[in-house]
Amino acid sequence: MPFRVALIGIYHESNTFVPQATVTADFRNGHYLRGDAIRKEYQAAHNEIGGMIEVLDREGMEVLPVFYASATPGGTISANTYSELLNTMMADLEKVLPVDACLVIPHGAGVSEEFPDMDGHWLSLVRNKLGNSIPIFGTLDLHANVSPLMVSSTNALVAYKENPHVDMRQRGVEAANLLVQHLKGATNPVQVLVQVPLAISIEQQFTGNEPCKSLYKYADELCPDPEILSLSILHGFPYADVVEMGTSIIVVANGNREKALETAKKLEKYILDRRESFVGHKNDVPSSLNRIESSKKPVLLLDMGDNVGGGGPANNCCILEAFEETKKHKYFVCIYDPAAVQIAGNHHHGETFELKIVGTGEDGVKTYRLKVKLLRITNGEFQEKNPRHGGQINFKMGKTAVVTTEQGSVIMLTSLRVMPFSL
Repeated sequence: MPFRVALIGIYHESNTFVPQATVTADFRNGHYLRGDAIRKEYQAAHNEIGGMIEVLDREGMEVLPVFYASATPGGTISANTYSELLNTMMADLEKVLPVDACLVIPHGAGVSEEFPDMDGHWLSLVRNKLGNSIPIFGTLDLHANVSPLMVSSTNALVAYKENPHVDMRQRGVEAANLLVQHLKGATNPVQVLVQVPLAISIEQQFTGNEPCKSLYKYADELCPDPEILSLSILHGFPYADVVEMGTSIIVVANGNREKALETAKKLEKYILDRRESFVGHKNDVPSSLNRIESSKKPVLLLDMGDNVGGGGPANNCCILEAFEETKKHKYFVCIYDPAAVQIAGNHHHGETFELKIVGTGEDGVKTYRLKVKLLRITNGEFQEKNPRHGGQINFKMGKTAVVTTEQGSVIMLTSLRVMPFSL
Protein backbone atom coordinates (compact mmCIF):
# COMPACT_ATOMS: atom_id res chain seq x y z
CA MET A 1 0.00 0.00 0.00
CA PRO A 2 1.33 3.47 -0.84
CA PHE A 3 2.03 5.93 1.93
CA ARG A 4 -0.90 8.26 2.59
CA VAL A 5 0.24 11.88 2.99
CA ALA A 6 -2.10 14.69 4.06
CA LEU A 7 -1.51 18.24 2.85
CA ILE A 8 -2.87 21.20 4.86
CA GLY A 9 -2.22 24.86 5.58
CA ILE A 10 -3.45 28.20 6.86
CA TYR A 11 -1.20 30.84 5.32
CA HIS A 12 -1.17 34.51 6.26
CA GLU A 13 1.35 37.26 6.95
CA SER A 14 -0.37 39.41 9.59
CA ASN A 15 0.48 43.08 10.07
CA THR A 16 -0.62 43.85 13.62
CA PHE A 17 -0.29 47.61 13.03
CA VAL A 18 -3.08 47.63 10.43
CA PRO A 19 -6.38 48.63 12.09
CA GLN A 20 -8.62 46.55 9.80
CA ALA A 21 -8.88 42.87 10.73
CA THR A 22 -8.42 40.14 8.15
CA VAL A 23 -11.74 38.30 7.82
CA THR A 24 -13.18 35.27 6.04
CA ALA A 25 -14.01 37.29 2.92
CA ASP A 26 -10.31 38.10 2.51
CA PHE A 27 -9.48 34.39 2.43
CA ARG A 28 -12.30 33.70 -0.02
CA ASN A 29 -10.97 36.50 -2.24
CA GLY A 30 -7.60 34.78 -1.97
CA HIS A 31 -7.65 31.00 -1.68
CA TYR A 32 -10.11 28.94 0.33
CA LEU A 33 -9.56 25.46 -1.03
CA ARG A 34 -10.67 22.01 0.06
CA GLY A 35 -9.85 18.58 -1.33
CA ASP A 36 -8.93 18.22 -4.99
CA ALA A 37 -9.36 21.97 -5.57
CA ILE A 38 -5.91 22.33 -3.97
CA ARG A 39 -4.29 20.10 -6.57
CA LYS A 40 -6.15 21.82 -9.40
CA GLU A 41 -4.96 25.27 -8.30
CA TYR A 42 -1.37 24.47 -7.39
CA GLN A 43 -0.11 21.37 -9.20
CA ALA A 44 1.42 23.47 -11.99
CA ALA A 45 2.11 26.57 -9.88
CA HIS A 46 5.46 27.92 -8.71
CA ASN A 47 4.24 27.44 -5.16
CA GLU A 48 5.56 25.00 -2.53
CA ILE A 49 2.34 23.00 -2.75
CA GLY A 50 3.07 22.24 -6.39
CA GLY A 51 6.56 21.08 -5.44
CA MET A 52 5.19 18.82 -2.73
CA ILE A 53 2.64 17.24 -5.07
CA GLU A 54 5.34 16.72 -7.71
CA VAL A 55 7.50 14.67 -5.34
CA LEU A 56 4.66 12.63 -3.85
CA ASP A 57 3.31 11.79 -7.31
CA ARG A 58 6.78 10.78 -8.49
CA GLU A 59 7.18 8.48 -5.49
CA GLY A 60 3.78 6.87 -6.04
CA MET A 61 2.42 8.07 -2.72
CA GLU A 62 -1.23 8.89 -2.13
CA VAL A 63 -1.66 12.66 -1.93
CA LEU A 64 -4.52 13.72 0.33
CA PRO A 65 -5.15 17.44 -0.24
CA VAL A 66 -7.18 18.43 2.82
CA PHE A 67 -7.49 22.19 3.32
CA TYR A 68 -5.57 25.30 2.33
CA ALA A 69 -6.53 28.92 3.00
CA SER A 70 -4.49 32.01 2.21
CA ALA A 71 -5.21 35.73 2.05
CA THR A 72 -3.30 38.79 0.92
CA PRO A 73 -1.15 40.05 3.82
CA GLY A 74 -3.22 42.36 6.00
CA GLY A 75 -4.32 43.01 9.56
CA THR A 76 -4.63 40.58 12.44
CA ILE A 77 -6.99 37.70 11.66
CA SER A 78 -10.27 38.06 13.52
CA ALA A 79 -11.08 35.48 16.19
CA ASN A 80 -14.18 34.28 14.36
CA THR A 81 -12.31 33.91 11.08
CA TYR A 82 -9.48 31.89 12.60
CA SER A 83 -11.98 29.72 14.44
CA GLU A 84 -13.81 28.99 11.18
CA LEU A 85 -10.60 28.19 9.31
CA LEU A 86 -9.29 26.01 12.10
CA ASN A 87 -12.51 24.08 12.63
CA THR A 88 -12.90 23.43 8.91
CA MET A 89 -9.30 22.29 8.55
CA MET A 90 -9.39 19.96 11.55
CA ALA A 91 -12.75 18.47 10.52
CA ASP A 92 -11.46 17.84 6.99
CA LEU A 93 -8.28 16.30 8.39
CA GLU A 94 -10.34 13.94 10.52
CA LYS A 95 -12.11 12.68 7.39
CA VAL A 96 -8.91 11.43 5.73
CA LEU A 97 -7.41 9.67 8.76
CA PRO A 98 -5.46 7.49 9.17
CA VAL A 99 -2.44 8.95 7.39
CA ASP A 100 1.22 7.98 7.32
CA ALA A 101 2.51 11.57 7.22
CA CYS A 102 1.48 15.19 6.86
CA LEU A 103 2.90 18.09 4.86
CA VAL A 104 2.05 21.51 6.30
CA ILE A 105 2.14 24.97 4.73
CA PRO A 106 2.16 27.70 7.38
CA HIS A 107 3.51 31.15 6.62
CA GLY A 108 5.13 31.58 10.01
CA ALA A 109 4.00 35.17 10.63
CA GLY A 110 0.29 34.57 11.13
CA VAL A 111 -1.43 36.35 14.04
CA SER A 112 -5.02 36.00 15.20
CA GLU A 113 -6.82 38.06 17.83
CA GLU A 114 -6.69 35.21 20.34
CA PHE A 115 -3.45 33.51 19.28
CA PRO A 116 -0.43 35.77 18.56
CA ASP A 117 1.49 32.62 17.61
CA MET A 118 -1.27 31.44 15.29
CA ASP A 119 0.93 29.10 13.24
CA GLY A 120 2.36 27.48 16.34
CA HIS A 121 -1.17 27.02 17.65
CA TRP A 122 -2.63 25.23 14.63
CA LEU A 123 0.52 23.17 14.09
CA SER A 124 0.34 21.98 17.70
CA LEU A 125 -3.30 20.96 17.21
CA VAL A 126 -2.36 18.98 14.11
CA ARG A 127 0.40 17.29 16.10
CA ASN A 128 -2.00 16.45 18.91
CA LYS A 129 -4.49 15.03 16.42
CA LEU A 130 -1.96 12.87 14.57
CA GLY A 131 0.21 11.85 17.52
CA ASN A 132 3.98 11.89 17.90
CA SER A 133 4.57 8.88 15.65
CA ILE A 134 3.29 10.55 12.47
CA PRO A 135 5.95 12.69 10.74
CA ILE A 136 5.00 16.31 10.03
CA PHE A 137 7.20 18.15 7.53
CA GLY A 138 6.60 21.53 5.93
CA THR A 139 7.73 24.89 4.64
CA LEU A 140 7.94 28.42 6.01
CA ASP A 141 8.08 31.83 4.41
CA LEU A 142 11.47 33.51 4.64
CA HIS A 143 9.72 36.24 6.69
CA ALA A 144 8.44 33.88 9.38
CA ASN A 145 8.67 34.86 13.05
CA VAL A 146 9.45 31.36 14.25
CA SER A 147 8.30 30.18 17.67
CA PRO A 148 9.56 27.18 19.65
CA LEU A 149 6.02 25.76 19.38
CA MET A 150 6.20 25.69 15.56
CA VAL A 151 9.42 23.70 15.74
CA SER A 152 8.39 21.33 18.53
CA SER A 153 5.15 20.52 16.68
CA THR A 154 6.94 19.41 13.49
CA ASN A 155 9.79 17.13 12.44
CA ALA A 156 11.31 19.43 9.84
CA LEU A 157 10.56 22.90 8.47
CA VAL A 158 12.21 24.31 5.34
CA ALA A 159 12.18 28.05 4.55
CA TYR A 160 12.38 29.86 1.23
CA LYS A 161 15.94 30.90 0.40
CA GLU A 162 15.20 33.75 -2.00
CA ASN A 163 13.67 37.19 -1.57
CA PRO A 164 11.70 37.91 -3.73
CA HIS A 165 10.30 34.42 -3.15
CA VAL A 166 10.80 32.80 -6.55
CA ASP A 167 12.06 29.48 -5.16
CA MET A 168 8.87 28.38 -3.40
CA ARG A 169 8.29 25.31 -5.56
CA GLN A 170 11.88 24.20 -5.03
CA ARG A 171 11.44 24.47 -1.28
CA GLY A 172 8.29 22.38 -1.50
CA VAL A 173 10.30 19.78 -3.39
CA GLU A 174 13.00 19.94 -0.71
CA ALA A 175 10.55 19.47 2.17
CA ALA A 176 8.76 16.60 0.42
CA ASN A 177 12.06 14.89 -0.43
CA LEU A 178 13.07 15.09 3.23
CA LEU A 179 9.77 13.45 4.15
CA VAL A 180 10.17 10.72 1.53
CA GLN A 181 13.67 9.84 2.74
CA HIS A 182 12.36 9.62 6.30
CA LEU A 183 9.40 7.43 5.32
CA LYS A 184 11.81 5.09 3.53
CA GLY A 185 13.83 4.77 6.73
CA ALA A 186 16.92 6.51 5.34
CA THR A 187 16.99 9.43 7.80
CA ASN A 188 16.03 10.40 11.33
CA PRO A 189 15.50 14.18 11.16
CA VAL A 190 15.91 16.32 14.27
CA GLN A 191 15.59 20.09 14.10
CA VAL A 192 16.74 22.94 16.29
CA LEU A 193 15.74 26.59 16.42
CA VAL A 194 18.07 29.46 17.29
CA GLN A 195 16.41 32.85 17.69
CA VAL A 196 18.99 35.49 16.83
CA PRO A 197 18.78 38.62 19.05
CA LEU A 198 18.23 40.99 16.15
CA ALA A 199 15.97 41.53 13.14
CA ILE A 200 17.39 41.96 9.65
CA SER A 201 15.98 45.22 8.28
CA ILE A 202 13.54 44.80 5.40
CA GLU A 203 15.70 47.08 3.23
CA GLN A 204 18.58 44.61 3.61
CA GLN A 205 16.62 41.43 2.87
CA PHE A 206 17.14 41.20 -0.90
CA THR A 207 19.03 37.91 -1.20
CA GLY A 208 20.64 38.86 -4.51
CA ASN A 209 22.61 41.74 -2.95
CA GLU A 210 24.81 42.22 0.08
CA PRO A 211 24.69 41.57 2.95
CA CYS A 212 22.35 38.61 2.38
CA LYS A 213 24.23 37.35 -0.66
CA SER A 214 27.30 36.56 1.45
CA LEU A 215 25.14 35.32 4.33
CA TYR A 216 23.58 32.64 2.14
CA LYS A 217 26.96 31.79 0.62
CA TYR A 218 28.28 31.11 4.11
CA ALA A 219 25.19 29.04 4.91
CA ASP A 220 25.83 26.95 1.78
CA GLU A 221 29.38 26.32 3.01
CA LEU A 222 27.95 24.77 6.17
CA CYS A 223 25.55 22.45 4.34
CA PRO A 224 27.93 19.90 2.69
CA ASP A 225 28.25 18.20 6.09
CA PRO A 226 26.45 14.88 5.44
CA GLU A 227 24.74 15.08 8.82
CA ILE A 228 23.03 18.39 7.91
CA LEU A 229 19.81 17.75 6.00
CA SER A 230 18.52 21.34 5.78
CA LEU A 231 19.45 24.84 6.90
CA SER A 232 17.00 27.75 6.87
CA ILE A 233 17.41 31.45 7.62
CA LEU A 234 14.22 33.23 8.64
CA HIS A 235 14.61 37.00 8.33
CA GLY A 236 11.50 37.74 10.37
CA PHE A 237 8.51 40.01 9.80
CA PRO A 238 8.83 43.34 11.65
CA TYR A 239 5.20 44.39 11.20
CA ALA A 240 3.95 41.69 13.59
CA ASP A 241 4.23 42.87 17.19
CA VAL A 242 4.74 39.43 18.73
CA VAL A 243 7.23 37.84 21.10
CA GLU A 244 8.89 35.81 18.33
CA MET A 245 9.49 38.77 15.99
CA GLY A 246 13.04 38.66 14.65
CA THR A 247 15.59 36.68 12.70
CA SER A 248 15.99 32.98 13.41
CA ILE A 249 17.73 29.86 12.14
CA ILE A 250 16.38 26.33 11.74
CA VAL A 251 18.79 23.46 11.16
CA VAL A 252 17.63 19.90 10.46
CA ALA A 253 20.22 17.18 11.06
CA ASN A 254 20.19 13.42 10.62
CA GLY A 255 19.78 12.23 14.20
CA ASN A 256 22.46 14.56 15.58
CA ARG A 257 20.91 17.38 17.58
CA GLU A 258 24.30 18.62 18.78
CA LYS A 259 25.54 18.99 15.20
CA ALA A 260 22.37 20.89 14.29
CA LEU A 261 22.81 23.29 17.20
CA GLU A 262 26.52 23.76 16.49
CA THR A 263 25.76 24.64 12.86
CA ALA A 264 22.99 27.06 13.81
CA LYS A 265 25.26 28.78 16.33
CA LYS A 266 27.96 29.27 13.67
CA LEU A 267 25.44 31.02 11.46
CA GLU A 268 24.15 33.10 14.36
CA LYS A 269 27.71 34.25 15.11
CA TYR A 270 28.21 35.22 11.46
CA ILE A 271 25.12 37.44 11.62
CA LEU A 272 25.94 39.02 14.99
CA ASP A 273 29.53 39.74 13.96
CA ARG A 274 28.16 41.71 10.99
CA ARG A 275 25.09 43.19 12.66
CA GLU A 276 25.72 46.71 11.34
CA SER A 277 25.49 45.50 7.74
CA PHE A 278 21.94 44.26 8.36
CA VAL A 279 20.66 47.71 9.37
CA GLY A 280 18.77 49.38 6.52
CA HIS A 281 18.55 52.97 5.37
CA LYS A 282 15.33 54.60 4.22
CA ASN A 283 15.05 57.43 1.70
CA ASP A 284 12.26 59.98 1.63
CA VAL A 285 10.31 60.64 -1.56
CA PRO A 286 12.00 63.96 -2.59
CA SER A 287 15.52 62.55 -2.24
CA SER A 288 14.49 59.43 -4.14
CA LEU A 289 13.22 61.55 -7.04
CA ASN A 290 16.48 63.50 -7.06
CA ARG A 291 18.47 60.28 -7.31
CA ILE A 292 16.72 59.20 -10.53
CA GLU A 293 17.39 62.45 -12.41
CA SER A 294 20.32 61.01 -14.37
CA SER A 295 18.92 57.52 -14.89
CA LYS A 296 18.57 56.33 -18.48
CA LYS A 297 16.64 53.18 -17.53
CA PRO A 298 13.25 52.65 -15.90
CA VAL A 299 13.47 52.99 -12.12
CA LEU A 300 11.39 51.25 -9.45
CA LEU A 301 10.41 53.34 -6.44
CA LEU A 302 9.22 51.00 -3.69
CA ASP A 303 7.14 52.40 -0.85
CA MET A 304 8.39 50.46 2.18
CA GLY A 305 5.54 51.83 4.27
CA ASP A 306 2.80 50.71 1.88
CA ASN A 307 3.91 47.29 0.74
CA VAL A 308 0.88 45.12 0.01
CA GLY A 309 3.11 42.10 0.58
CA GLY A 310 3.60 43.33 4.14
CA GLY A 311 -0.04 44.13 4.80
CA GLY A 312 0.01 47.75 3.62
CA PRO A 313 -3.22 49.41 2.44
CA ALA A 314 -1.96 49.81 -1.16
CA ASN A 315 -3.34 53.34 -1.48
CA ASN A 316 -0.56 55.70 -0.43
CA CYS A 317 -0.57 58.72 -2.73
CA CYS A 318 2.77 60.28 -1.68
CA ILE A 319 4.80 59.09 -4.68
CA LEU A 320 1.97 59.89 -7.11
CA GLU A 321 1.65 63.37 -5.63
CA ALA A 322 5.39 64.01 -5.84
CA PHE A 323 5.52 63.00 -9.50
CA GLU A 324 2.56 65.23 -10.31
CA GLU A 325 4.11 68.19 -8.50
CA THR A 326 7.45 67.98 -10.34
CA LYS A 327 6.07 66.75 -13.70
CA LYS A 328 9.63 65.78 -14.69
CA HIS A 329 9.03 62.08 -15.25
CA LYS A 330 6.47 59.77 -16.74
CA TYR A 331 5.43 57.14 -14.25
CA PHE A 332 3.32 54.06 -13.68
CA VAL A 333 1.60 53.61 -10.32
CA CYS A 334 -0.84 50.99 -9.01
CA ILE A 335 -3.36 52.07 -6.36
CA TYR A 336 -6.14 50.20 -4.57
CA ASP A 337 -9.31 52.32 -4.76
CA PRO A 338 -12.57 50.47 -5.53
CA ALA A 339 -14.58 53.72 -5.56
CA ALA A 340 -12.28 55.25 -8.19
CA VAL A 341 -12.67 52.10 -10.29
CA GLN A 342 -16.44 52.50 -10.19
CA ILE A 343 -16.18 56.14 -11.24
CA ALA A 344 -13.90 55.21 -14.14
CA GLY A 345 -16.35 52.48 -15.12
CA ASN A 346 -19.00 55.11 -15.79
CA HIS A 347 -16.92 56.49 -18.68
CA HIS A 348 -16.11 55.23 -22.15
CA HIS A 349 -12.77 54.25 -23.63
CA GLY A 350 -10.83 57.39 -24.57
CA GLU A 351 -13.08 59.71 -22.54
CA THR A 352 -11.40 62.38 -20.39
CA PHE A 353 -12.73 63.06 -16.89
CA GLU A 354 -11.69 64.19 -13.42
CA LEU A 355 -10.62 61.29 -11.23
CA LYS A 356 -10.78 61.43 -7.45
CA ILE A 357 -8.41 59.07 -5.65
CA VAL A 358 -8.92 58.62 -1.92
CA GLY A 359 -5.85 57.15 -0.29
CA THR A 360 -3.35 57.77 2.46
CA GLY A 361 -0.72 60.46 2.81
CA GLU A 362 1.64 61.87 5.41
CA ASP A 363 -1.24 63.26 7.48
CA GLY A 364 -3.73 60.41 7.17
CA VAL A 365 -6.50 60.18 4.58
CA LYS A 366 -5.63 61.99 1.36
CA THR A 367 -7.89 62.94 -1.54
CA TYR A 368 -6.13 63.61 -4.82
CA ARG A 369 -7.81 64.87 -8.00
CA LEU A 370 -6.41 64.90 -11.52
CA LYS A 371 -7.64 64.87 -15.10
CA VAL A 372 -7.25 61.49 -16.81
CA LYS A 373 -8.27 59.58 -19.92
CA LEU A 374 -9.69 56.06 -19.69
CA LEU A 375 -7.56 53.45 -21.43
CA ARG A 376 -9.38 50.28 -20.39
CA ILE A 377 -11.58 48.52 -17.87
CA THR A 378 -10.84 44.83 -17.16
CA ASN A 379 -11.91 42.13 -14.72
CA GLY A 380 -8.37 42.12 -13.31
CA GLU A 381 -7.84 38.40 -13.78
CA PHE A 382 -4.69 37.11 -15.46
CA GLN A 383 -2.20 34.25 -15.45
CA GLU A 384 1.55 34.47 -14.99
CA LYS A 385 3.52 31.48 -16.23
CA ASN A 386 6.93 32.69 -15.00
CA PRO A 387 7.94 32.40 -11.32
CA ARG A 388 6.93 35.47 -9.34
CA HIS A 389 7.07 36.39 -5.67
CA GLY A 390 4.35 34.31 -4.05
CA GLY A 391 4.45 31.40 -6.48
CA GLN A 392 0.94 31.93 -7.87
CA ILE A 393 -0.04 31.58 -11.51
CA ASN A 394 -3.65 32.79 -11.24
CA PHE A 395 -4.17 36.39 -10.14
CA LYS A 396 -7.29 38.39 -9.30
CA MET A 397 -7.10 42.17 -8.89
CA GLY A 398 -10.86 42.67 -9.00
CA LYS A 399 -12.41 45.08 -11.48
CA THR A 400 -9.52 47.22 -12.70
CA ALA A 401 -9.31 50.60 -14.44
CA VAL A 402 -6.27 51.83 -16.35
CA VAL A 403 -6.07 55.57 -17.04
CA THR A 404 -3.48 57.98 -18.40
CA THR A 405 -2.69 61.51 -17.25
CA GLU A 406 -2.30 64.60 -19.42
CA GLN A 407 1.48 64.08 -19.34
CA GLY A 408 1.18 60.45 -20.49
CA SER A 409 1.75 58.71 -17.16
CA VAL A 410 -0.32 55.61 -16.36
CA ILE A 411 -2.34 54.83 -13.23
CA MET A 412 -3.83 51.40 -12.58
CA LEU A 413 -6.68 51.29 -10.07
CA THR A 414 -7.71 47.96 -8.55
CA SER A 415 -10.72 46.75 -6.57
CA LEU A 416 -8.70 44.22 -4.56
CA ARG A 417 -5.42 44.72 -2.73
CA VAL A 418 -2.87 42.92 -4.88
CA MET A 419 0.86 43.33 -5.33
CA PRO A 420 1.50 44.40 -8.95
CA PHE A 421 3.55 41.30 -9.76
CA SER A 422 3.29 41.28 -13.52
CA LEU A 423 3.01 44.49 -15.48
